[in-house]
Amino acid sequence: MLNIISYSDKYHTNLLNNAPSLQEVFTVKYSALMFPDPLPYKTPCRDCKEKSCAAAVLAPAELDLVNENSREAEFKKGDIIIHEGSLNSNIIYLKSGLVKEYVRTSGDKEQILQIVKKHSYLGLPSLFGDKVNHYSYAALEDIKVCYIDIAMFKKLIKKNGDFAYEILVSVSRDSLNNFHRFMSQSQKKTYGKVADAILYFSRIIYENNEFEIPFTRQELADLIGISRESASRVLLKLKEDGILSIDERLVKINDLDLLHQISRNG
Repeated sequence: MLNIISYSDKYHTNLLNNAPSLQEVFTVKYSALMFPDPLPYKTPCRDCKEKSCAAAVLAPAELDLVNENSREAEFKKGDIIIHEGSLNSNIIYLKSGLVKEYVRTSGDKEQILQIVKKHSYLGLPSLFGDKVNHYSYAALEDIKVCYIDIAMFKKLIKKNGDFAYEILVSVSRDSLNNFHRFMSQSQKKTYGKVADAILYFSRIIYENNEFEIPFTRQELADLIGISRESASRVLLKLKEDGILSIDERLVKINDLDLLHQISRNG
């Protein structure tokens, strides 16, 4: 409980006047939580080999502007990069690694919306739609990101049509991929949903028929909207039938045609 301070007391009055405001305290604590210490060395944007398709069309002077208004940081596996409900104050570019985008549903359950690959911008839908982030993002492995000033980013969109076009392509592609995946899942049973998830990792995330599932069976279940037990049971059956080879999180698709058939007939 706060003590009542007498304004006739000079000492307490000075304490009150010199104390940081609630906004200042919040800003300091919030910044420490959301922004990890920057890396000791940041690759100049002109020389970066991990540019996005959008950044690749920027002129040298525009890249210098980005360089002056950005900072690079690293996150460990499991770290939360953006909290759902936080203010949208920066654009975050994923230079390396994988990130999960998710929301909290009733009962504090996690619904994973998609897996985000490197060379992507996090939170773009919230950038144009609201000042608040509507999704959370967490690192599925050790990652490297760039924080980019949001005002400068919007300025580039308004001034550079090619840059704006590439951003629009990125947002549209993600929206269509998610739409088709959600529509497909809503019409399929458990086997079809699991087959879809394996194909999603193979085609969209890793572009390879051999890969490592980047999260737990529970998170896999959260991605496709089934129970962990059901996900484990179907994976075991697909392994027993020789369609998949599974060694803990390592997966190899042995019969791609049959997996597609299970996905279609789900």
